[in-house]
Amino acid sequence: MSTFSFEYQRMPMAELSEPDRELCRRAAMATGGSYAPYSNYNVGAALRLADGTVMAGANQENASYPCGTCAERTALNYAQANYPQMAVEAIAVAAAHKQHRGDATSTHRPPYPCGLCRQALAETEHRQQTPIKVLLVDGDEAIVIPSASCLLPFTFE
Repeated sequence: MSTFSFEYQRMPMAELSEPDRELCRRAAMATGGSYAPYSNYNVGAALRLADGTVMAGANQENASYPCGTCAERTALNYAQANYPQMAVEAIAVAAAHKQHRGDATSTHRPPYPCGLCRQALAETEHRQQTPIKVLLVDGDEAIVIPSASCLLPFTFE
């Protein structure tokens, strides 16, 4: 029998480094750019490149569900298209439910990435040969995962 396990931390925002707190803030702000009329689940992601550049993305739903894109992949694809040689150091993900236009409430649970995003992050990490720290914003805390590969132990290769 084999076992897969990994360690992660649940940390108050105040205990994160300033760059990680800023990344979490940017992810929360990015939920405002979400288009989620079907799920009302607005997700924002912000990632930091090795040179300190930060960029954000938001989920974009579509009536033809496979056409939609998650926030994580929106930000990741933008980074790879515009900074192809720059490694991704970290990504923060935040979510909110919008009941009415402009009225966002916290989900009060971490926005765990879907399988597609886990694969995209793990493959990016493999390609750049450096870990991508994942921060999942959960109210005034963040779940800090040291490497995207922890989220998907059996990646497609």
